[in-house]
Amino acid sequence: MTLATLFHHPRAGVVLLRTTLALLMLLHGWAKVRGGIGGIETMVAKAGLPPYLAYAVYLGEVVAPLLLLVGVWVVPAALVVAINMVVAVLLVHTGQLLSLGSTGGWALELQALFLVSALVVAMTSRSGKG
Repeated sequence: MTLATLFHHPRAGVVLLRTTLALLMLLHGWAKVRGGIGGIETMVAKAGLPPYLAYAVYLGEVVAPLLLLVGVWVVPAALVVAINMVVAVLLVHTGQLLSLGSTGGWALELQALFLVSALVVAMTSRSGKG
């Protein structure tokens, strides 16, 4: 038995990715539950959109991660997280699209990792369940 064989557990890998994505996104959501979304409302309004759309951040950073964590409606929940990340980049991070961070990595590597992780979870989950 090789090391590669020992670690070949695709379903477990997807569950690990799904759980990690959910927990990390929940931390962002918890910050918004505790601190409010006033800053996001301002950014949404500045973009010419109705400020009440800022409340959708709770779907992407609280509700969808909770669904991912418990393994219910996984594909839709992962797609909500992905959409949440696209909106976050468009509203907050467009100025960093071509920038590097102080340590040399892409300035948006965390956002990209969340977005791509959410897409991988959606693409590898079966029938909405993780």
